[in-house]
Amino acid sequence: MPGGSAAGPSQRAMSAGVGDAMDVEYVSRVPRPPLDGLIDDLYYLEGAPPYDRLMLPPMPAALLIVNLGAPFRIRAGTDIETSDYADGCVVTMPTHALEFGYPLPTRSVGVHFKPWGLAPFLSMPAAELCDRPVTVEQVWGRPAVAELRDRLATADGPHKMLALLEEELMRRLCETAGLGLVRHTSSVIAATSGAVAIGDLSVAAGVSNTHLAQRFKELIGVTPKRLARTYRFATTVFAIDPAGPIDWGDLAGGAGYFDQAHFGHEFRAFTGLTPTRYLEVRRRFLREHPGHVLDSWPLPAD
Repeated sequence: MPGGSAAGPSQRAMSAGVGDAMDVEYVSRVPRPPLDGLIDDLYYLEGAPPYDRLMLPPMPAALLIVNLGAPFRIRAGTDIETSDYADGCVVTMPTHALEFGYPLPTRSVGVHFKPWGLAPFLSMPAAELCDRPVTVEQVWGRPAVAELRDRLATADGPHKMLALLEEELMRRLCETAGLGLVRHTSSVIAATSGAVAIGDLSVAAGVSNTHLAQRFKELIGVTPKRLARTYRFATTVFAIDPAGPIDWGDLAGGAGYFDQAHFGHEFRAFTGLTPTRYLEVRRRFLREHPGHVLDSWPLPAD
C-alpha cells in the first residue's frame, strides 16, 4: 500500500485499529547504492488496510507495487473509471489525488521512488504514464513479472522478499540520458521545498527552460514547475499538526503562497478538499486508527 516513504523503525507490526480483525505488518528499508540515489525505500505490506478505499494526495514520488494478493483497484481522477490491478501497478509522479481500493487482506511489496528514480526502469517516457497508472506487466512484460511474483510469493519472509526485489531492480537498472541533469535540478527543488525560481535552475544548469522541461517530462512525467508545486504542497501538509489549532494564514504565508486564497486553491487542486475538510478527514483517521503505520499521508475515501 502506498503512502510515502516510511519513517521510524524498519519493521512495524501493529493493530490496525479498534474493531479491525487483522494486524498490519510493514517492513521497510533503504536499498544499497546505486539504487539509494533513485529510491527512498523498498517495503513489504501485509494485513488489513484501515479503510476499504484510501485517497492519496499527490507526493513528489513515483511508485511501483508488485501485488501478491487479490487484485486492488485504482481511480486516478474523478473523471476516470476505476481499474483493477492484479499483478501490481506503476505510478509516475501524480498531479492529483489517487484513490486506492484494497481487498481484505492485502499483501504486496513495493518501491517508493524519488521523483526521477523510476525512469531507469521504464520502457517509455514517463509523460505517457502521467496520471495513468499501468500494470507492472505493461512495463516489464508478463513472463518476467509472473516469474518475479512466484519468487516473491515463495520467499522466506519479508526481508528475503525485499532482497529479491532489490536484485530485480539492480538487474533492470539502465543508463538514462539526461538523468544527471534532472536529478540534480530536482534535488535543488526538494532542498528548497519548491521555493525556487525555475528560470534560475535553467541558468545554473546551462540549458534552456524548454530543454529542462522536456527532460523533466521524459523522466519524471511533469515539468519542473509542477514538481516544485508538489514539493511545496507536500511540505505544507506535513507541517500541519492535526492535534492543535491551526492558523491557515500563517501556514500559507510560511509556505510561500501568495495568500490564504492561493493556498486554498492549491489544496483543492491537489486533493479535491478544502484545507479545513482535509483536517477533518485527517483527524478522523487518527481518531479511528491511532498510531497506524499508514497515518501520515493516506486519507479515508469512504
